[in-house]
Amino acid sequence: MDRYKVAIIGSGPGGLSAACRAAECGVPHILLEASPHIANTVYLYQKSKFVMSEPMVLPLRSPLPFAAGSREEVLNKWAHRADELKVNIRYRAEVTRISGKQGDFLLKLPDGSELKAENVVLAVGLQGNIRKLGVSGEDLPVVQYQLADPDEYSNETIVVVGAGDAAIENALALIKQNRVILVNRKGEFSRAKEANNQAVLAAIESKSISLECYYDSSVMKVEALPEDTPGQRARVVLNTGDGEAEIRCDRIIGRLGATPPRKFVEACGVRFPSDDPAAVPAVSSLYESNVPGLYVIGALAGYPLIKQSINQGYEVIESIAGRQVEPADTPLLREKFKPIGPDLDVDAVLHNIQSVVPLLTGITSLQIREFLLDSTIHAPRPGKLIFQQNDYTNSVYFILGGRVAVQMQPDDPTSSIRIGAGQFFGEMGLISGRRRSASVVAGTDCLLLETPRRSMLRLMSSVESVQRAIDEVFLLRTIQAHIAPGCSAEDLAELVRSAKICHYRAGEILFDEGEPGDCLHLIRSGAVMVSRQLADREVVLAYAPAGKYVGEMALLSDLPRSATVKAAVKTETIRIEGTDFKALMAKHEDVASRVRDVYAERLTHDIAMAANPQLSNIISFLMQQGMGEATDVLLIDEALCVRCDHCERACAATHGNVSRLDRDAGPSFANVHVPTSCRHCEHPHCMKDCPPDAIHRAPNGEVYIDDSCIGCGNCEKNCPYDVIHMGVPDPRNTSVLSWLLTGFGLEPGAETQLEPSPNRKKYAVKCDMCKDLDGGPACVRACPTGAAMRVSPERFVELAGDG
Repeated sequence: MDRYKVAIIGSGPGGLSAACRAAECGVPHILLEASPHIANTVYLYQKSKFVMSEPMVLPLRSPLPFAAGSREEVLNKWAHRADELKVNIRYRAEVTRISGKQGDFLLKLPDGSELKAENVVLAVGLQGNIRKLGVSGEDLPVVQYQLADPDEYSNETIVVVGAGDAAIENALALIKQNRVILVNRKGEFSRAKEANNQAVLAAIESKSISLECYYDSSVMKVEALPEDTPGQRARVVLNTGDGEAEIRCDRIIGRLGATPPRKFVEACGVRFPSDDPAAVPAVSSLYESNVPGLYVIGALAGYPLIKQSINQGYEVIESIAGRQVEPADTPLLREKFKPIGPDLDVDAVLHNIQSVVPLLTGITSLQIREFLLDSTIHAPRPGKLIFQQNDYTNSVYFILGGRVAVQMQPDDPTSSIRIGAGQFFGEMGLISGRRRSASVVAGTDCLLLETPRRSMLRLMSSVESVQRAIDEVFLLRTIQAHIAPGCSAEDLAELVRSAKICHYRAGEILFDEGEPGDCLHLIRSGAVMVSRQLADREVVLAYAPAGKYVGEMALLSDLPRSATVKAAVKTETIRIEGTDFKALMAKHEDVASRVRDVYAERLTHDIAMAANPQLSNIISFLMQQGMGEATDVLLIDEALCVRCDHCERACAATHGNVSRLDRDAGPSFANVHVPTSCRHCEHPHCMKDCPPDAIHRAPNGEVYIDDSCIGCGNCEKNCPYDVIHMGVPDPRNTSVLSWLLTGFGLEPGAETQLEPSPNRKKYAVKCDMCKDLDGGPACVRACPTGAAMRVSPERFVELAGDG
């Protein structure tokens, strides 16, 4: 029976790299590959696919060469190097069973042959466990889960489902001669490589390229059309934020990733950290599993990028050969950890972080390394403000040491809640998109890990336990903040356990007037409208944004619902069952009193609104203009406006003679006019597709465009309110005050369409609420009659009520 120092299973980048290093060092080895060629995953890439060499910050350490290039170039170089080093590879050699222990592993193959190895490296990848659509019609002939050669298809309408690198690359390859529609479950391409992210956003924006994208959408079902139907072969029904959508197409390509071959891996004795189908085996920093001598590398270990896998293949052979080697990312992590101390043991710090923060215990050591490369460690001095209430920042913070004070009412020190090591904060801004609900101040010996929104969303989407833990803490803290501030986690445990997160499309009804009151909805993100049917018309009573709750009136009165509540925009709520909520009020009189006060206030408000249909109509009009997702809106009271255009001229004078608003444009109702000006949406549409990441949200809420704008026009296309346009700033500064007083100089706003030139490029322009100017927006300050005002949605509802 053949015997080797190491048996490597799978000839992908990691396995091939390990075999090349073993051959180079004279380590007795065998590389077992189930297919008839090396690197089956890369072999199955679409023809001529450009293979990227990311992450760029990582050095490459392996005798296996790798540089960015076409699929064919990469495979040829790998095959040549394997031949050159005389790698001992056996094709069509699928391993069916691994038994034994370190020093004496037994591997069985389908033909009955066996071999022994002192160590085993699993580098099998995930391609044998492709995720399907998971809906009716997922196995129809028109649905496929691979794309070998994009040139085989032409003049077709093709739906590509997915938001990762494979989906993006398939879509970009197909658009040369097809109409392509991408279906992205999220609002952005958070899991894609940066180069792919930029490329797909540019293609979506381009008017000359036939590529469109459905964001925040998922496939509900796929149906084959009758053969005699003219045109396409299939019907795809999507669930989108705006309701159901139907697409007729020629084929559907699902690129939804894959899951580990768990049954086989567990049969080898390797343990997984959770029951999550997407979980990967837990391994050490040098890739050894819980089974001594059995190593796991590459995508199976949670590191799917080629360069990472190649480095791991090299490192695992070094470890098996008894040579000390540190992972390629260790110097980068050591630099990250400097706020903790100099020259720290990276593995010890990683272990300590995971032991301190329960949320991170469910991810593997390799995942935590990648997570920390995206994050920043802070050691703030005592009393330093981490973020302020009403800020629009959205990082998440983990407390690695010391404490922080969460100030629900910054002016009242007694309202502070202290949370310590192991806990996290900032999840409410991450999920709701609204302003920070509290201020947070550092305590003594505070040590924080700050993770940006994109990285946190990526971790949540890939690790179910993290998503679940974030949701549970969000539920608890939201209920504490808005319903039961005096209750502990123990008091609310039962309520939180039974609470559910519900999703609603714009216009979808949460509950109808006249229905029994069986629950309360706490709005997690988005906004809802409350209305009542009076005679033959609908009267809008109220608008409720994230952080508010609806449905308590029926629970308190034990009467049927007195109003209909429906989503004004795409909305998520926390549904709290009526029986659990009543039990909470029965135990805690302060909660009951608080809810009764809200009930009485709303009852009075609803009566007043029902008696004044004009005010109701104004609110309904504003909601129809998209104010449900706005955070700051420019409104003009036409009863006061004298059409002097000082607002527009002041805007132009402040921004290089390119005005950010159009006073005449936009709809009106009664005396309320909504001019064309940015609403600063809670989840800005313009930020989704910005290749240079030039659009930001300032802590005060202003959505603005910085100087890195390349003028691609993505934001202009994606804004549903037509408040962004392309312009060329005029370097000649003009003071609106001096022009008004003297009449000399260029009239502000008079020259807003300078022609582009090599020295004058067009950029995207939109309202930034004059964030860098003292005194607030120039348009409001320049209005001589007080007709112009910038208000939050909550405030304009109040204004309607005051009118």
